[in-house]
Amino acid sequence: MSKWDRDYISLCKKILSEGTEVENRTGINTIKIPSHYLHFDLSEEFPVLTTKQLFFRAAITEMLWFYQAKSNDVRWLKERGVKIWDEWEIGEDGYWRAEQMVPGDDGRLVRTKVEKYFGPEWAHTIGTAYGYIINKFNLTDRLLNTVKNNPNDRRCVLTLWQDDYVPTAVLPSCVWSTEWDVTNGRLSAWVHQRSCDVPLGLPFNVTQYATLLSLVAHCTGLKVGTLDWSIKDAHIYVNQIDGIKEQIERFETKGDLPAPTLWINPDVTDFYAIDNSRELKDIKIVGYEHMGKITFPIAQ
Repeated sequence: MSKWDRDYISLCKKILSEGTEVENRTGINTIKIPSHYLHFDLSEEFPVLTTKQLFFRAAITEMLWFYQAKSNDVRWLKERGVKIWDEWEIGEDGYWRAEQMVPGDDGRLVRTKVEKYFGPEWAHTIGTAYGYIINKFNLTDRLLNTVKNNPNDRRCVLTLWQDDYVPTAVLPSCVWSTEWDVTNGRLSAWVHQRSCDVPLGLPFNVTQYATLLSLVAHCTGLKVGTLDWSIKDAHIYVNQIDGIKEQIERFETKGDLPAPTLWINPDVTDFYAIDNSRELKDIKIVGYEHMGKITFPIAQ
C-alpha cells in the first residue's frame, strides 16, 4: 500500500487541526504550520499519491525543464502542453502583471494590481529563477559529475536561492536547496522547501524529486536510496479546504491503493539524452491506480 498517501493525509489533518490562519501576498488566507518533515525510502516505494490523480507527465516535464533543459522560458513547457507556469510568464512588453496583496499606507494588506518591469529581453520567461539559476551555475553537471566521480564529497549541495537574483525572479524558488549523498552504492538526497502549497505543490514536488534522484542514480550506475524532505511553512489555502477534506474522506472510506513503480529506459544512460517530448518515452509510471481528480485553485 502507499505509505506516501498515509503520510500526506496525516500532514493535511495536522494542518487543519493545529494550523494557524494567516494572511499572505495572494490575498487568500492560508492555514499553516511552521515546519514539517517527511522521509521516503525509494528502494521500497516510489511516491505518487493514489488518493487523488497526479498528472505525472506535467510534473516530470516541469522537472526536466529545470534540470535537463535548464530553461526559464515558459514556451518550452507550452510546446509540450504544460501550462502550470502560464500565470508567471513575463509579457511581450517586458512586464509581469498580477493582482496581489501589498501593504497600504496604514500597513494593512490591500489587494491591488501589481506591475513589475523586467524588460522585453525577459519576455516569455519567469526571470532569474529555477532553470536560469541551474544553467548559470551549471548545477546539473556539477551534480552528475560529483555523484559519479567524487561520491564521498560532503559538499554536494545545489541551491536555487541566490540573493543576487531573487529581485529579478518572478517567483523565487520554493524548493530551493538539495543535498546529495552516496552511501553503499545508493544515492540519497535531502530537499529543503521554504514554502509549501500542500494540496497543489507538494504532490508534484515529491514525485519530481523522487524521479530526479532515480534518473541521476540510473545515469551514474547507482541504486536509489532515501529522500528526506524538510518544509518551512506547510500550508493549505482556505479555498482548498473542501478539496482536502474530500481527499481525507476518500482515504478514510477507501484506504489507499498500491503504490506504482517508476520505469526508466535501460538503454538511455545519458541524463541529457532522456526524452523530454510530450510522450516522455524514456520515463513511465507503471501500475498507477488512483481515486480520481480533485481540482484545487491556484493562488498567485
